[in-house]
Amino acid sequence: MAISLPSSSSPFSTLSLSRKPLPFSCSLPKSPIKTKKFNARIIAYKAGLKSKQRIQKINEEVSPHRAVSAVRLLRIEQGGAFADLLSDKGRGAAENEMAYVERTLGFRTRDLEDRDLRLVTDIVGGAVRWRRLLDHLILSLCHEERTFREMEPLLLQILRIGFFEIVKLAMPPYAVVDENVRLAKVALRPGAGNMVNGILRKLVLLKETNSLPLPKIEGDARAQARALAVIHSHPVWMVRRWTNFLGQEEAIKLMNWNNGDPRFCLRVNTSRGYTRTDLVEKLEMLKVPHEPSPCMDDFVRVQTGLQTVIQAGLLREGVCSVQDESAGLVVSVVDPQPGETIIDCCAAPGGKTLYMASRLRGQGMVVAIDVNKGRLRILKETSKLHNLDGAITAIHSDLRLYSEKTNLKFDKVLLDAPCSGLGVLSKRADLRWNRSLEDLEQLMDLQDELLHAASGLVKPGGILVYSTCSIDPEENEERIVTFLRRHPEFAIDPVDRYVPPDFTTKEGFYRSSPVKHSIDGSFAARLVRSLNPEKPATKK
Repeated sequence: MAISLPSSSSPFSTLSLSRKPLPFSCSLPKSPIKTKKFNARIIAYKAGLKSKQRIQKINEEVSPHRAVSAVRLLRIEQGGAFADLLSDKGRGAAENEMAYVERTLGFRTRDLEDRDLRLVTDIVGGAVRWRRLLDHLILSLCHEERTFREMEPLLLQILRIGFFEIVKLAMPPYAVVDENVRLAKVALRPGAGNMVNGILRKLVLLKETNSLPLPKIEGDARAQARALAVIHSHPVWMVRRWTNFLGQEEAIKLMNWNNGDPRFCLRVNTSRGYTRTDLVEKLEMLKVPHEPSPCMDDFVRVQTGLQTVIQAGLLREGVCSVQDESAGLVVSVVDPQPGETIIDCCAAPGGKTLYMASRLRGQGMVVAIDVNKGRLRILKETSKLHNLDGAITAIHSDLRLYSEKTNLKFDKVLLDAPCSGLGVLSKRADLRWNRSLEDLEQLMDLQDELLHAASGLVKPGGILVYSTCSIDPEENEERIVTFLRRHPEFAIDPVDRYVPPDFTTKEGFYRSSPVKHSIDGSFAARLVRSLNPEKPATKK
């Protein structure tokens, strides 16, 4: 947000802090109405003074994208932010970032430009992804381990930014050093700037001589996992788990995918009358690189330029939605048909709800249930934008309680269950540091409870689809095996009629792989309920 000094014509430009009579009043007003006006003028006067103070705190020398990145990283570590700036509020998001900078650092920089926003997104996302490697390098270059362990949080974020820019972005090294030293000196103190200068200059020397202190992949399985966890910046437990499930070579490919630039996909909103051709034409006008999805007719892939799409208003106008093909393929497994009643059991934020409703083509209903009232409200607002509000009914409730109380039965039930999110780590860089093996075990218990609750909503002969955005077999195939053992009235309905063969498993499930398909990892099982509750169900 641009800030300008009050002009000389401002009614308050001649005011001072002296005890002289104020120019707009010669004596204290006596009536309540006049008193309110007087107080209002005093408030306005004080606001003018605060505005001047803010202007005096603008620092033109500090790089704005680095200041915003440091504060954003600090907030992410404290659990108060998510690691990207993609928002259909664009400029407003940038203004909010500058307000956080002012409150945290005590000064403002110049306003963020579009290039700055892209750099913030790249640096914050990259620094979060590569945090384990960056911290290993910073620790290696500190004189003592204690220096690293007791380092001020803001100073650590500034060093992470500098290390990421030099090691992974290959930015001009001495410019990186100078800019981050200046930020540390202004935001903290001269001594902090000196420390940043010394450590970053050591890094530049090591980088130029190709002698970064990286661990060697050797020793037993545990030692190799620790080394891989540093080199590819993932938690050790994930590396060991993926190595066991996939083998070391495939595990490395998966980590490389997670560390790459996230790829996004746009789904055209056919409910508004748009076609994929319309969307492609708009992307060409915006000069956004794109390609049609090879597996979904209504989807277009964009490698770069999503911020351009957002700022152009394509989401706000309801032309398209950001939705990965993996989510679209889950909806294909549900196979919504006009005239059906469908319930989306954990609906928010609502991407699958909206896509299912659009495929009903004005005939039928999708009931969206979720425990988060705020996100459910956003879903309803978005449904109006997409011209789908007449096809969606929102219910604020815990699925387990709703299933116990209602007598309603549905043609199709989608349970997109809460999960670890291990299939979307390229887009959700922070998830890898916010998940533990214990979380996974608790999630599996919740998934079993929700599956049981969702099954009670399926009418005889109806369909239950269980899906996750995880690639972990224990959250996917093993949950279905456990469920079928307890619910013989359900049977697997193979998905090969609904998704391309490349996405089907030998058991009849849907599964997408980031490495194999270049989309998010996800899973879905389609189950059919027996027409006769007394007899076990059979596969269709």
